[in-house]
Amino acid sequence: MRLFLLTSLTMIAFAANSILNRVALADGDMDPIGFGVLRLVSGASMLGLLMIWQRRSLSLRGAGRGIGTMSLLVYIFGFSLAYQVLDAGLGALILFGMVQITMFAGSWIGGERPGAQRWAGAALAFAGLCWLLWPGQGLAPSVWHAVLMAAAGVGWGVYSLNGRRAGSPLADTGGNFILASVIALFGYGALLLSAETYAAPPTAFGVGMAVLSGAVTSGLGYALWYSVLPQLRGSTASVAQLTVPVIAIAAGSVLLSETVGLRLVIAAALVLGGVLLAVTSRR
Repeated sequence: MRLFLLTSLTMIAFAANSILNRVALADGDMDPIGFGVLRLVSGASMLGLLMIWQRRSLSLRGAGRGIGTMSLLVYIFGFSLAYQVLDAGLGALILFGMVQITMFAGSWIGGERPGAQRWAGAALAFAGLCWLLWPGQGLAPSVWHAVLMAAAGVGWGVYSLNGRRAGSPLADTGGNFILASVIALFGYGALLLSAETYAAPPTAFGVGMAVLSGAVTSGLGYALWYSVLPQLRGSTASVAQLTVPVIAIAAGSVLLSETVGLRLVIAAALVLGGVLLAVTSRR
């Protein structure tokens, strides 16, 4: 029961990132780049404190640090920019689908040869995303913002594949967050200095949402996930993550009054069903 509760809490934290990001941007309480920067800095601070508490040291060296840092930046800022327009549940579905497709492709490139069931699952999930994003229908989302969220999914997929080599996942993620936050701060500062027009200053609410997303649902959420992950089978961990888009869709409907149409429901069933088919394959 304890393992189930901790896993459930982690999935809720992951889904909450979509809700917090969307609610901060929907009414202009913070600009998306600023939200991403503050989320990174808050996450880096929390993970850094956890590293010092557990290891009594901070280490920024490690295999694959460059790939990890850059893919994290792609994920964070693609995620924030996409949520200027996308609903929380829709964004989570696109993100989750692309993460799984990216990891499938990366595993295949790396030499794994999946069986027919995994191929069928991946194809079904990809078809669900294509149908959801197909232009020319009134309910289709903004193509540009969907592409941004898809890029975020690719970034997180690459980050996850790169993290398989980590000796200490918490220390590796903490190091990536710290380096990414430094790069983001310099980049954001240069952007502000060069911009001819400035965005409205963030509100206290927007800042609070960014800090909560970075320190709690990202920093503590990832730390909790890495403590739970060794106790779960690989397929169980993958299936558990199927709940993240569902939680985000339900929370977006209740908390943000987002519309859950038939098209979204069918697309979610195709994407999540395809992923479930893939991750439960014996090969």
